Amino acid sequence: MTEGNRIRVITTSKVEMKITIELSEVEARALEAIAGYGPSKFKEWFYKNLGKHYLEPHSIGVDSLFATVKKELPYHLNKIDEVRKLLKDKL
Repeated sequence: MTEGNRIRVITTSKVEMKITIELSEVEARALEAIAGYGPSKFKEWFYKNLGKHYLEPHSIGVDSLFATVKKELPYHLNKIDEVRKLLKDKL
């Protein structure tokens, strides 16, 4: 944008990092069970029983984590269940 002899430049930057972790089946099922309560109920319980100091700064991250878990894990856990059923039926 030009204002007289001045040039005005507005820039924005975004840095995004992704971390991949491996979970065992029991860990994945436990995480899915925790996420099943939903982020609001989880945070309410956490704040009441353990305080807000540690988790409150990560509130948005908790919401995002629960959404990711609820979106991604059921598909994979269902596949595990299907394979287990197929193996059981074959034996």
